[in-house]
Amino acid sequence: MDLITRQMFPKKELVRIVRTKDQDIKIDPTGKAPGRGAYIAMDLKNIEVAKKKKIFDQAFGLKIEDSFYQELFEYIEHKIARNELFRSKK
Repeated sequence: MDLITRQMFPKKELVRIVRTKDQDIKIDPTGKAPGRGAYIAMDLKNIEVAKKKKIFDQAFGLKIEDSFYQELFEYIEHKIARNELFRSKK
């Protein structure tokens, strides 16, 4: 389920964000990293909402740096572009 919209999506359409045991926040491309996870849909608008409303700060109980949101934006932007490229080759 997408943490921002509360909508259900197939797991392939979500990105997992994980809080590690060391209290670090990371993008989990495998979806299997140990730690507390939260999912966000691959929609660039969701990142803006998450940053504005401090959704991940609340979910993980930590102050999330703006640099993380930029990293997440770039990661999702890359995943969207990659998905479109492979879809056009079929």
